[in-house]
Amino acid sequence: MADPMKAFDPLRTVALVATVTIGALACSSPALRAAATPGPDMQAMQAIDSLFTPYTAPGMPGASVVVIRDGQVVVNRSYGLADIEAAAPASDASSYRLASLSKQFTAAATMLLAREGRLGYDSRVVDLLPGFPAYARSITVRHLLTHTSGLWDYEDFVPATQTVQVKDRDVLALLQRTDSTYFPVGSAYRYSNSGYAVLALIVETMSGQPYATFLRQRIFTPLGMNATVAYEAGVSTVEKRAFGYSVRSTGVVRTDQSSTSAVLGDGGVYSSIRDLITWDRALDDGRLLTREELGLAWTPARLADGTTTRYGFGWFTEREGGALRLSHHGETSGFTNFILKYPERRLTVIVLTNRRGGTPWDLAASVAALPSFSSR
Repeated sequence: MADPMKAFDPLRTVALVATVTIGALACSSPALRAAATPGPDMQAMQAIDSLFTPYTAPGMPGASVVVIRDGQVVVNRSYGLADIEAAAPASDASSYRLASLSKQFTAAATMLLAREGRLGYDSRVVDLLPGFPAYARSITVRHLLTHTSGLWDYEDFVPATQTVQVKDRDVLALLQRTDSTYFPVGSAYRYSNSGYAVLALIVETMSGQPYATFLRQRIFTPLGMNATVAYEAGVSTVEKRAFGYSVRSTGVVRTDQSSTSAVLGDGGVYSSIRDLITWDRALDDGRLLTREELGLAWTPARLADGTTTRYGFGWFTEREGGALRLSHHGETSGFTNFILKYPERRLTVIVLTNRRGGTPWDLAASVAALPSFSSR
């Protein structure tokens, strides 16, 4: 994806002080205060409405937020419009393009194949995937999962003027435009969408199924995530689709697709808050991945010199106040999203938006830091 995700450094994101003052609440509109539905903590609901005020302006793209605590949905709010042209409001059923939040599904698909013995985390990619560049012969599946492969980001080779959409298979050809990696394999961390596009191709090769089909049959359908899809134009549809927009000084412009939107492995999944609630519960109760497998996914990678990064398999992973903090951002031409999960606190906050820009990572951190959710 030719996305602005490179501008976001999640390692610098720090949870905001999220206790909204009485003065801030007083500034929120009466309509927002009246719309707050009864919940476990009315003040927290009002605070969240206040935080999302920028998404409530008439005729503007929207946002959806959910807070899951101890397996229960305690906040489920949506604001603004999912489809401006149709005046369709955003809801928990609206399907947003997840962008790089999709990587957790690509990682899960890879882990299912590893469980079945079809590949190993330390298998060389060149031995699994025909056409993989010879200069990258020492790269393993683990390197791809953890962004320690040093592969160039394929977007670097896609001209801004390109109109034909790039697909996962095209990434192999784009990677042939260089003859080296950014750094010696395994020696450093550098976020690269190429690795996850290649993982999608490995899933296809080792399963004998198209990547989108594998996700549907092995992950989405078994879990009941019936509105979630790795979207392929002309092949699949997105029910209750939220369209992406850019808010400019001249007005709101639909910017739903870019030249790299058809690459599935790094960011092509659409899903709704409803389905992501199901996904979060499936992670917690081990319906898809075992505790041991989640332990691998949620453990930061170790580099060749023994130092660790802050990325596991499809998740940013670090410690905050002694507690495990998992997260991922997702940015593309018309969507900006964030998931924040504290497994030990049994707290998850997900923010999906159908506009380019904004800081949903700050919003999620602010919500998680509210006294109603931060105290145990």
